[in-house]
Amino acid sequence: MTTFRGFATLNVWADEVAVAARWYAEVFGVEPYFERSGSDGRPAYVEFRVGDTEAEFGIISSAYRPQAGDGPAGAILHWAVDDLEATVARLRDLGAVEYLPVEPRGEGFVTASVVDPFGNLLGVMSNPHFLEVLERP
Repeated sequence: MTTFRGFATLNVWADEVAVAARWYAEVFGVEPYFERSGSDGRPAYVEFRVGDTEAEFGIISSAYRPQAGDGPAGAILHWAVDDLEATVARLRDLGAVEYLPVEPRGEGFVTASVVDPFGNLLGVMSNPHFLEVLERP
């Protein structure tokens, strides 16, 4: 039987991994803990550990991206945040553009998503369930 046990790693793509790593270091407030260079000596993959559960967030060189059409696409992973409106505003200030606006989804669940400067979808949300799980012994 297959059991989904939680978010392990989210990977996004960027033409310039080093530029994307600096942008996400500013967004997350931490530096990447892992980096692997490509054959040209430039970063091809960097990884951050972020948030309460140290979720892994990796940036992969677009040279390795599977071809899937134009524009942003794929699943949107929503990061739990403490202040949704402020987070969305900060992401916009840092160069992200709105993909889906702030949208109440029911009883404390509110989502929004942006496209980062590198063409990736990034979701954020208020999520009372996430907070309840963190409070469990």
